[in-house]
Amino acid sequence: MSADKPMHVAMLAALGVVYGDIGTSPLYTLKECFAASHITVNQVNVFGFVSLIFWSIVLVVTLKYVLFVLRADNKGEGGVMVLMQQALKFMHGKPGWLVMMLGLTGGALFYGDAIITPAISVLSAMEGLTVVSPHFEHFVIPLAMTVLVMLFVIQKRGTQTVGMLFGPVMLLWFLLLAAIGLYRMVQYPAILGALSPHYALSFVLHHGWGGFIGLGAVVLALTGAEALYADMGHFGRQSIQTAWFSVVLPALALNYFGQGALLMQQPAAISNPFFLSAPSWALLPLIPIAAAATIIASQAVISGTYSLTRQAIQLGFAPRMKVVHTNAAEIGQIYLPAVNGLLMMAVLLVIVLFRDSAHLAAAYGIAVTGTMILTSLMFAVVMLKNWHWSPWLVLPLTAVFLCFDLVFFSANLLKIAHGGWLPVLVAAVVVLIFTTWRQGKRLELARLRSESVLMQDLADNLAAFPPQTVAGNAIFLVHDATFAPKALLHNLKHNKILHQHNVLLTIATQSVPRVDEEQRLSVRHLNARFTVMTAAYGFQESPDMLQILHLANRQGLGFELMETSFFLSHNTLTWARNGKMNRLRAALFLWLNKNSARATDYFNIPSNRVVEMGSQVSL
Repeated sequence: MSADKPMHVAMLAALGVVYGDIGTSPLYTLKECFAASHITVNQVNVFGFVSLIFWSIVLVVTLKYVLFVLRADNKGEGGVMVLMQQALKFMHGKPGWLVMMLGLTGGALFYGDAIITPAISVLSAMEGLTVVSPHFEHFVIPLAMTVLVMLFVIQKRGTQTVGMLFGPVMLLWFLLLAAIGLYRMVQYPAILGALSPHYALSFVLHHGWGGFIGLGAVVLALTGAEALYADMGHFGRQSIQTAWFSVVLPALALNYFGQGALLMQQPAAISNPFFLSAPSWALLPLIPIAAAATIIASQAVISGTYSLTRQAIQLGFAPRMKVVHTNAAEIGQIYLPAVNGLLMMAVLLVIVLFRDSAHLAAAYGIAVTGTMILTSLMFAVVMLKNWHWSPWLVLPLTAVFLCFDLVFFSANLLKIAHGGWLPVLVAAVVVLIFTTWRQGKRLELARLRSESVLMQDLADNLAAFPPQTVAGNAIFLVHDATFAPKALLHNLKHNKILHQHNVLLTIATQSVPRVDEEQRLSVRHLNARFTVMTAAYGFQESPDMLQILHLANRQGLGFELMETSFFLSHNTLTWARNGKMNRLRAALFLWLNKNSARATDYFNIPSNRVVEMGSQVSL
């Protein structure tokens, strides 16, 4: 969010995006606590679960994320990949590799979360129809799938128009959460006794195995906590914190206490305590508002997958994909068609497999708690290495964070056989893709360097013994300008010509989210014929060739597009039996490379000005 935006506008926008996931958790959390643990609905258990939910929100979301983790920003940006980049600044060798794997795993777990969140949220809202009449049960899945298909289809239009409605709708939603909670609490004010942490501790200590299983459902109240950190760059730390303390936390607390008050009076309402907490006359209007809130929660996590994927591409962990900017004024609003299509198919498949929110709740939690653990570990590194905080402060603080993270994660491990395998499988596949792509590109680059010549030596030789020269500019896109690009060598060898002005252009991804335009382009001249340009981009930005040419012209290089040719090296990759990649990973890398987006599309290079020259590279 721009700095010139008023605080109330930024806070309203944060309500609409940041808090969509955690704001829809009351739809299913308390119901699943009792369903998962098979514990009787009585005073001790209701007070225990409500107290556990409340104090988990206070200690995990408020203390850990809102007050501490939000401080770990990189030029205002947050998220697990940002945290990884910060931790890697002072970590090298094996410790650095470990931190990198923590960050990649945290990012991979987000994809599992992104598949389950839309499915469970929209299904929970549609299941409110069964409270109105059991006859609507057969319409729940078709309606949920229809809503989700429409949501994914409109992604290509961007979120600007719909986004203007997100904040007011979510503000209405949180006000309704608070009002419904107060409505029930007035009828049973004794529920406020659950504010005492005694009930939470007593519940855990006296319920043994059932209580431990129940903790795996309590964590559903915390889903979306990572979004506070991940979306910090869009809205700012202060607006997110203000929205949490002034609106979200009070509304969530009131609603959970209100559901507890209802169960104390009507234990049978455990079938759907959220919708049954509302007055009967308000039930029908509440369902479409709940559906709108779940759509917004789904939109937030879908947009998050786009941002995370672009970060992975820019940092060299994923192949190039087509990135569409849906809003020229807001750099963060992007759309990735490939990710959108895969995510839609995965969400619809999950709904068909799990059928209802109760079964999906069993799969939910592993990704959330796993990411929480990884965030705590990397945050400890940042506190120690980047901020230079005393170990006597960092270690106890991290121990407190991990105490909750590990307990919740352990409780959710019991869900592996009942659907928890899904986010684990998704994360494993994504980590495999990330690490395979990174290793494959490094091997490809190393092989190309071994077969190339130093660019400075070539430039000096060509200055001493110039070949035939043709008018115009030639831009060679390279990974490393130290070595002569294959396309240049092929042009000299086969065409025996050299352009009047030759530029070696490197796109360098920095360890910051965005790069100031004044620092975007650096220029270095090797001699009169050869120039090296380095275009710096942050890991939340997409390179743009026309922008680069514009900046180059401002530095006096004078590129005319119709007099400029872009030379790209198109490498045909093959697997060598004695190579450094095993057959399976090599096959995966070759497939990813074959299906990656063309450089002309990703870098916005005019296709009619491109010359591709191929060569074969064995890995």
